[in-house]
Amino acid sequence: MKKLHYIFILTCLFFSFEGKAQEEISLIPKDTVKAVIDPNRPARAAFYSALVPGLGQAYNKKYWKIPIVYAGLGAGLYYYTWNQNKYQEYRNEYKRRLDGTYDPEHPIYGGLDNDRLIRAQKFHQKNRDLSALITGFIYILNIVDANIDAHLMQFNVNDNLSLKPDMNQNQIDYQFNYGMTLTYRF
Repeated sequence: MKKLHYIFILTCLFFSFEGKAQEEISLIPKDTVKAVIDPNRPARAAFYSALVPGLGQAYNKKYWKIPIVYAGLGAGLYYYTWNQNKYQEYRNEYKRRLDGTYDPEHPIYGGLDNDRLIRAQKFHQKNRDLSALITGFIYILNIVDANIDAHLMQFNVNDNLSLKPDMNQNQIDYQFNYGMTLTYRF
């Protein structure tokens, strides 16, 4: 009877651990990140940036770039208008000289001859056109930056692949060796 009692207890213990052996365990790596890739995000950022300069950078949440965009565009527009005004001043003075209605005692233009007025017009016209070209380039660069930044935000960047500067000391002559270390971890 005692043997039957021991067999009953061992059978109960055996069946109590039965469910644990059948559980399924799934392993999820820690560095796996599910990123939602939106293929329209770069086009949307570029469109926003073309519509209002800096809006694409705000869409990408790179707010620190917006003052740089507006400073570049503002400086380009400032120099464009300044050179346009100077061009018009020299042009109007040259027209007055051709009409014969100029003031020879003028503090700025009185000591200039016609050749210098023509050269000043060409100088400010060239700088005005260059300012317009640079302003257009900054505007296009704003659009391209928003597009590329939106593309790069979709890449998985982690420490498994890294390129770092490396410095180690040579054990023979105790000189420092400088280089780059490319690390790839599985």
